Amino acid sequence: MHSTLIVARMRPESGEDVARLFAEFDAGAMPHRMGTRRRQLFSYQGLYFHLQDFDDDQGGEAVEAAKGEPEFVRISNDLKEFIEAYDPGTWRSPKDAMATRFYHWSAQG
Repeated sequence: MHSTLIVARMRPESGEDVARLFAEFDAGAMPHRMGTRRRQLFSYQGLYFHLQDFDDDQGGEAVEAAKGEPEFVRISNDLKEFIEAYDPGTWRSPKDAMATRFYHWSAQG
């Protein structure tokens, strides 16, 4: 399983709206086409964390490949009211907002 973590800024009062938009998106076909196994959203002090688990190690590439799909474009546009890039000066695509994992541990079994 592969995970990506997107970091951005979120209006603090918009958690329910963002969750609703993702619930609608996840009810469609895009998560399955991208190989998304699980999505979790977190907020802290005005920051937004989007943890997405994929079936294989190509999760980051799957997000990049999907960014032109109509459903992906629609949710990206809908989220703009609530979410903005952490660093708008350097953001060009979702991969520019992905955190770098520097440690990982899993239980055996």
